[in-house]
Amino acid sequence: MKNKKTSILVIVALAAMALLAIPGISEATGEMLSDKDVVKDFVSLNPYSILFLVVLGFLGGLLSGFIGSGGAFVLTPGMMSLGVPAAVAVASNMCHKFPKALVGAYKRFKYGQVDIKLGLINGISAVVGVQIGIEIQKMIFAKWGAAGSNLYVSVVFVSVLGILGAYILSDARKSMRSRTGESVSSLAERVKKINIPPMIYFKTANTRISFWVTVPVGLGTGLLAATIAVGGFIGVPGMVYVMGVPAIVATASELVIAFTMGLTGSFTWAMGGFVDIRMVLIILAGSLIGVQVGAVGTTYVKDYMIKFVMAFVMLVVAVSRGFAIPTYLNELGSMQLAENTIVLLKNISFGTMCVALLSGGVIILGSMWMKKKELKAEAKSQQVIQHG
Repeated sequence: MKNKKTSILVIVALAAMALLAIPGISEATGEMLSDKDVVKDFVSLNPYSILFLVVLGFLGGLLSGFIGSGGAFVLTPGMMSLGVPAAVAVASNMCHKFPKALVGAYKRFKYGQVDIKLGLINGISAVVGVQIGIEIQKMIFAKWGAAGSNLYVSVVFVSVLGILGAYILSDARKSMRSRTGESVSSLAERVKKINIPPMIYFKTANTRISFWVTVPVGLGTGLLAATIAVGGFIGVPGMVYVMGVPAIVATASELVIAFTMGLTGSFTWAMGGFVDIRMVLIILAGSLIGVQVGAVGTTYVKDYMIKFVMAFVMLVVAVSRGFAIPTYLNELGSMQLAENTIVLLKNISFGTMCVALLSGGVIILGSMWMKKKELKAEAKSQQVIQHG
């Protein structure tokens, strides 16, 4: 019965995605856009790239289910490494995100980790942020082309992931040393004292805050999701460190936000012809499995492990994007690089990203295996005591 419900959710999501396969429907008139208005720079798929996208989808889904970020911080660079323009990678990523987020949110809701009210309220302002972010990305693509879009995405990736990754890693280390696994930040404690109506109580998150505190968190989540497809890295830390939401509830509720803004944002991107539905379906094939495995993983580990995995992968991906920046500057004519240097930088960037993907997967699956082994040992000990 549970599998049947999950299957129904997937079918509904895929039906919505099928509508996105209709290229370039004009938002204003409903007429088909001319060929020159539709993005043509899609990646040429071959057996290698298809396999890579399936594996990429699984690992991205694994991370998504585990840390609630949507996994876009590895999926977008992964697609870009195959030669996909950043705008197309972001659009296709957002399109694949909402069905995966729907399945992940449902899975974690069954574990009692999702605060639906929190997800929907943050989702309201996130949807507005998505529309603003899409327009920014479109303007950059129109003015500077694929190279400008790639540079913009990479610079923001390095900046956001570097700063947040360092902060979350520091916080995770403090939690690991204290072995408490969860603590409310001093900022969140101060924010809770802001008494501007309407005040909202979130039952699962066990926190009461002003609606106006949720607005900037939601806007930032949507804006970042639409411009670089990584909204969770604003949304999750925002809920944890600003709103005082437990990390497990924040990562689970972020999946509700990801579904809401992913669904609306995908239609807007598709109207401009930026969605490559082929890549969406291939990545989704792997991610729908990975997101469920990752969601199960949250029941086996402490909160600080979720933070540690998030921080580690953030920092490694930031390094990966950093190596790619000079190649985009070269394309824009801002610097001159030899061909062999460009190839070397691209290979280092791609290799570093693969390390981030594989390491994140190993940490999550390894943590699950170790915890399961520990639980089995405890169960055996209990049996020995009972029979003894």
